[in-house]
Amino acid sequence: MLWPDTLTVSIKESYKKEIEGGLPLLIRDEKTASGRVHIGSMRGAVIHGCIHEVLDEQGIKSTFLWEINDFDPMDGLPVYLDQEKFSPYLGKPLYTVPSPDGLAKNFAEFYGDEFKGVIEGAGFRPSFYRASELYLSGRMNEVIREALHKAALIRKIYKEVSGSVRDDNWLPLNVICENCGKISTTKAVSFDGEKVTYACYDLEWTKGCGHKGEVSPFDGKAKLPWKVEWPAKWKVVGVTIEGAGKDHSTKGGSRDIAKRIAKEVFGYEPPFDIPYEFFLVGGKKMSSSKGAGSSAKEIFDLLPPPIFRLALLGKDINQAINFDPMGDTIPVLFDTYDRLSEAYFKEEDSDQKRLFTLIHPPQLRAALSQHFLPRFSQVAFLVQMPHMNLEEEIAKLKGEALNALDKEELKLREKYARFWLHTCAPEDFRFELQTETVPKEALAFTALQKAALGKLVAYIEGVTVLDGQELHTALHEIRKEVVIEPKDFFSAIYYSLLGKESGPKAGWFLSVLSRDFLLKRFKEVL
Repeated sequence: MLWPDTLTVSIKESYKKEIEGGLPLLIRDEKTASGRVHIGSMRGAVIHGCIHEVLDEQGIKSTFLWEINDFDPMDGLPVYLDQEKFSPYLGKPLYTVPSPDGLAKNFAEFYGDEFKGVIEGAGFRPSFYRASELYLSGRMNEVIREALHKAALIRKIYKEVSGSVRDDNWLPLNVICENCGKISTTKAVSFDGEKVTYACYDLEWTKGCGHKGEVSPFDGKAKLPWKVEWPAKWKVVGVTIEGAGKDHSTKGGSRDIAKRIAKEVFGYEPPFDIPYEFFLVGGKKMSSSKGAGSSAKEIFDLLPPPIFRLALLGKDINQAINFDPMGDTIPVLFDTYDRLSEAYFKEEDSDQKRLFTLIHPPQLRAALSQHFLPRFSQVAFLVQMPHMNLEEEIAKLKGEALNALDKEELKLREKYARFWLHTCAPEDFRFELQTETVPKEALAFTALQKAALGKLVAYIEGVTVLDGQELHTALHEIRKEVVIEPKDFFSAIYYSLLGKESGPKAGWFLSVLSRDFLLKRFKEVL
């Protein structure tokens, strides 16, 4: 059983009474729009979105909400921003910072809309809202009041759960300074039931203005700190299911603190937790506000939606995903998709068949149909060979003319192969046929390499049509006959034709090239 189905079983057991009573479950996730949202944040979106889809599939009512957090402060400047222009806004709520393009409503809206486009492009349909809406509308007023009245209890929970000690006058609140508009630089020191007294101080990374004042903490004039705000939002929104990255669920971490605050301060039962591993790019975790790592939009642009979903759904939530766009991740994902497709169109049920279903948005599942899937790596090679007709070569691989669905699939893979090659494909996948001159590396071939190439020339002269599978067999027979190491033989072939040590699968590679060209080139080398 795949992880979405396993989790759904546990959710149904946890909320049996609510489900039997017809009460909808509420699934929620959020992301602070402090810059281009990195691909790692899509793992939460896909996990929550997939749970929503499976519950719906089983006739269980659920709502999926996604919060664009625009009320957090700008606490760092992404490297791609004008540092001088945006540094004055450090410490201010993101919804008050201007958009980088001067067109969007604000900074958070600009980056939030980009991420929203990726979530929807992947086929998920949450209802989006903004954190500022919760605060400015007054929906957070009551939990702010509860947190301030129970500040001593919150300090006690912090100390008992994580060992973090707060001053006796510390209040769980950050006021928006009436003078400079910053929220990070203020410290609230007292609450009389209606207003808080605060002061605006300098921080290491941004300046306060020194203002001291008294203000109502309600209706968007202040916000709760993250570890208090998280359980407060659970109560205000009515959340029943919300997971987070595994770092939040470590012993004594933010989830443990949030659960106790939810129960003891706000009188709310914490939602069903789904701790999950990180999504890494090239082995590294990323940060939106620092501008590190690949953005969700950049990765989404590299893959068709079902294969994008496969990248995020294909591993168990307890396994880290390491996505390397500059390695072989993308060709491997396409190959995996092709194997899942083969399994799907067989009669028997299997995890592979189930996964193939889940990586397609629900609205597309009924229309899935079997057609020819050319290997992505082969398409990526052929589009670099301008003398070849792509459709004709793929038809040869299929063994018959392409139908309308085949052609549509080929067009899609050609588009993504060209884009990948243009943007981030590694050198191993970039090829240029050396048609004019013999590559210099051929001058250093050993006698054994030349003997093997000589036998290859004799084979090619002896056939009228080059067949990939037959060539594959012949190459290995030649290698054994000459007693040459595979690396030495195949590198001689690739150096002769591409000027590189490696290349596509040799038998297929030779079969798609002109027989006359191969004979001419190998004879030049010899």
